[in-house]
Amino acid sequence: MPNFHAKVFVSLRPSVLDPAGEAAKSAALRLGINGINKLRIGKSIELDITASSEEEAKNSVEVLSDRLLANPVIENWTFELHQSDLDSDI
Repeated sequence: MPNFHAKVFVSLRPSVLDPAGEAAKSAALRLGINGINKLRIGKSIELDITASSEEEAKNSVEVLSDRLLANPVIENWTFELHQSDLDSDI
């Protein structure tokens, strides 16, 4: 069966406040980094999955993203999916 590598990107919805992003933005200013207009923090998750087809792998990653990896009430998510070799490192 084919192996796939997925990268899931989770970020807060634009309407949700991001205190960690605001704190990082303030810290950047204290470090002398000017010009940052917006800084938001998200998360990136990588996984390898074996599935009978790319469509099955895609469906599995969608379910994982929507029900486990992200909170769909306050977060958006996207993902990339590529066929991979079994021996590839995450």
